[in-house]
Amino acid sequence: MLRTHVLALLISGLATSVVAAAEPAAQVTLSGDWAVQVNVAGGEDDPELSALVAVDLPRLFTVTAERHASLPIYDPAGPQYRRGARLTALIAESLTAPDLLDPASVVVRSGPNETDETYVHGRDYEFENRWGGIGRLAGGRIGEGSPVFISYQHSLPRIDSIVLTSAGELEYRAGKPAAETPKAPHVVATERRLANVWIPGQIERLTKKNLFPILETAYPEPAVPSLSQAEQKIPHALAKLRSGEPLRILAWGDSVTEGAYLAHPDREHWQQQFVARLRQRFPQAKIELLTEAWGGRTTGSYLAVPPGEPHNYQETVLNAKPDLVISEFVNDAGLSPKMVEDRYGKLLADFQGIGAEWIILTPHYVRPDWMGLDRQSDIDEDPRSYVRGLREFAASHPVSLADASLRYGRLWRQGIPYNSLMVNCINHPGPEGLSIFADALMELFPQK
Repeated sequence: MLRTHVLALLISGLATSVVAAAEPAAQVTLSGDWAVQVNVAGGEDDPELSALVAVDLPRLFTVTAERHASLPIYDPAGPQYRRGARLTALIAESLTAPDLLDPASVVVRSGPNETDETYVHGRDYEFENRWGGIGRLAGGRIGEGSPVFISYQHSLPRIDSIVLTSAGELEYRAGKPAAETPKAPHVVATERRLANVWIPGQIERLTKKNLFPILETAYPEPAVPSLSQAEQKIPHALAKLRSGEPLRILAWGDSVTEGAYLAHPDREHWQQQFVARLRQRFPQAKIELLTEAWGGRTTGSYLAVPPGEPHNYQETVLNAKPDLVISEFVNDAGLSPKMVEDRYGKLLADFQGIGAEWIILTPHYVRPDWMGLDRQSDIDEDPRSYVRGLREFAASHPVSLADASLRYGRLWRQGIPYNSLMVNCINHPGPEGLSIFADALMELFPQK
């Protein structure tokens, strides 16, 4: 159960009406290491509110004698996030959440009791400090197939909220800590969330990077244009949607499109969410959805596969004879604008050769340090040259651009640290994060 408590207000009287979401954002500023000053402007019938909010410190959790049936050999040459066995409390999808483990707390024994043999770090076993992957060392005392019992301490990320209640009181609510996709505490319709406080783990003090005042309650959808992108760039696909003529859509991409990590792939893929909405808008449409996806790969990977092998580009993409291709390749993010022009120019010629139209999805934001970022706020502009290349390519060619990146870049304005949507803490959006792709795609189409 979430802990809540009502703050003492530095005001006289209580507001009697609910503050609308459209009202000016609250001012939220740091005041010491673990407190924030909150100021809410008064309205015509509402008094100004002001309070000093104490924020809960990160909690340290203790795990005692976690049993592992065996340990693999530690792989120092592997990716940081995949060098050994995963500590259970840190698991986030197929990986572990980084920067939560207290390295000094790790103790590995042959049994669950303190009297059991204690193994020596660096001689019997090794682990990666940030991600916590742990493995045995060759020549050490931990044998192949031997069970071990691991004790350790760790923190967990958390999203707290400062809420204006329907009674006109400021209330601080601590979120539920979770290694994977922590959620902000619930707010009912008669309340207003003023700010979120992002606690990524065991931090020493709050900084401005932890504060997420609510500046928007949703992405500001652009005004409906007189001529939609679909009418301009993918007219044949749109005509089939309107007429009820069969339309074959191919979703082509990497692990984000493959969605092997999803709990309910029949409805949680971005392409499934998109097509479901498309059918609602065009109830007469007869849509066939195909998916061709390859986790961990790029468009270049497809082009390099020989004939007859799985994921050969000609056989799995072009020979599918789609009417509309929708591509998602966050793994192409290493491409420069010039490389985008060359690579995607070839793809466009191929699609035109089979009579297919094309929508390119710009990628979601991934781990901040993978994007050269040191924060998850004030990041409207995507720093990746690949995204710039996609926007330039779409502007100068007959392809449509669904700009998911633009929407991800504004999540901080809604109080959302975007990486909290990644189930693996790196680059796999959960259902909520994938819905943003569907949002970007639906923006391209007229209302009927």
